Amino acid sequence: MNLYDIPELESRSVNAENPTGERSQGGTTGGGRKGAPCLKHIAPGETVTLMNIEGPGCIRHIWMTFPPELRILLRAMVLRMYWDDQESPSVEVPVGDFFGIAHARQRDMENELTAFQGGKGLNCWIPMPFKKSARVTLENDSDIELPMLFYQIDLTLGDALSDSTGYFHAQFRRVNCQPIHTDYVILDGIRGKGRYLGTVLGVREGCREVNGWWGEGEVKMFFDGEETPTICGTGAEDYIGFAWGLGEGCSRYQGCPLADYDEKLYSLYRFHVKDPIVFKESLRVTIQQIGCGLESDAKPVLKDDFVRYPAAGVPADGDLCYYDRTDDYSSVAYWYQTLPTMPFPVLPGREERVKDLGILRKAEKEEALAEGAVESIDTEGKAEKTVTQEPALKETDPIL
Repeated sequence: MNLYDIPELESRSVNAENPTGERSQGGTTGGGRKGAPCLKHIAPGETVTLMNIEGPGCIRHIWMTFPPELRILLRAMVLRMYWDDQESPSVEVPVGDFFGIAHARQRDMENELTAFQGGKGLNCWIPMPFKKSARVTLENDSDIELPMLFYQIDLTLGDALSDSTGYFHAQFRRVNCQPIHTDYVILDGIRGKGRYLGTVLGVREGCREVNGWWGEGEVKMFFDGEETPTICGTGAEDYIGFAWGLGEGCSRYQGCPLADYDEKLYSLYRFHVKDPIVFKESLRVTIQQIGCGLESDAKPVLKDDFVRYPAAGVPADGDLCYYDRTDDYSSVAYWYQTLPTMPFPVLPGREERVKDLGILRKAEKEEALAEGAVESIDTEGKAEKTVTQEPALKETDPIL
């Protein structure tokens, strides 16, 4: 659709004030003066319906925000989407990861399809067509109340959708820590014709403290049940367009909004917009756990698990080499496919999703402050400074 085309569509918008997106129903409360700008008091364990609308149509843009000091909710709240009256969700992803940044971290990030504007405004421009219906829910899977949720879902109705139209899907996974000598699975178990749209990949290094670079693992894509991949990359940073290491930087279709070498946290994204990845029956996407460093550093730590591979450009007997690692991986896979949606693997529980991310438990925050184990808590929920006595909790403990 060209910008100057005038399509035969209806433009609608769904938000807290107009949850059905009906015409002439925006700005009707409070005399039209911000009478209902947000949903309020979403209790722990509560699921709210953000949109439930009949089609045909297409979601064009999603925006949401909530108090930024409640950073844990970026991993604890779960966004789900259901197309055409299906019982199983086609989207099931923690909020922060869905909008493009892993590990419940906030960065100013923008690309062609998602954005964390100012680290606080969450945006998605991925088109999401539906024929019969679209239902979007949000679960507060935390132990704290969400006092305010501002959101807006912009869509069109009356879209002409063909039999070849794919439905949007997104799935979250995390393995903390992925067993050594095994590949992390980004996506598997889907059936149908489709197109793989992209990946958000989160890595927390240091499951075993080995000096060296973690990101030499190849991203592999297996089409339609094949045992050997058709597509195989050359390394994690290569997959997102970087080279010779990794730093923070974002572009339209690939980038790294988070490269925190102190906390050993990394968040990467790659969208296959200009380079479509098409499958006919099924797709499996994986990434290897391969690092690069000195054998003299890695072998004493990994012991019998140490397996050496020759490093490019290095003498075969040189100390620098590639080797298998074990790290903490999480991911969001985005894709389009025909229905029905195969049931997803069980979503990792709240504790599994937030563990070891450097965020304190709510109860422990209060206890630590009361006992003097920490002097203050910053807005990210971390202990800002510990005193000399043994602390009541570690900085890496999770919020529950």
